[in-house]
Amino acid sequence: MTATRIDRGSNETTTIYSDGTDLIFERTFDAPREQVWKAFTDPEIVPRWWGKHGTTTTVVEMDVRPGGKWRYVNSAPDRDDVTFYGEYLDVAPIDRYEWTFMFDVEGVGPMGGPESYSFEDLGGRTKVVSVGHFDSVESIDGALSTGMVEGAIETWDRLEAYLANS
Repeated sequence: MTATRIDRGSNETTTIYSDGTDLIFERTFDAPREQVWKAFTDPEIVPRWWGKHGTTTTVVEMDVRPGGKWRYVNSAPDRDDVTFYGEYLDVAPIDRYEWTFMFDVEGVGPMGGPESYSFEDLGGRTKVVSVGHFDSVESIDGALSTGMVEGAIETWDRLEAYLANS
């Protein structure tokens, strides 16, 4: 069976598609790779940009090393808190990391799985590629039904704004 690339809500800044059972998000940020890496891996910086507009994120735990745990709690005035959590599986500073990305869905239970991030140096700009590995296309559809695309785009918009002002 040949995997098929399917657009999943790309816009002018962020390319989002599935390829088989992988869900890929790509965006180029106007900042050096070291700065972008730090924004993703510094627990003091993550709350400044992580989550949709109008939400706040608390980094409860963030141990950026293989076997290290992470846990973020995202809060909004119009809903219950959402906890995202997992474990770092592999870390190659400023180049890439892999972690498990999990969240609980009411009535369904835990969703998510392994996810990798790569940071490509484009001479003062940085291309970030996130690849979420799912067990089926149906699992991707279920994750997307939670508002994942809108949330990811808004989160990366907030990251772009943070990088421009830091």
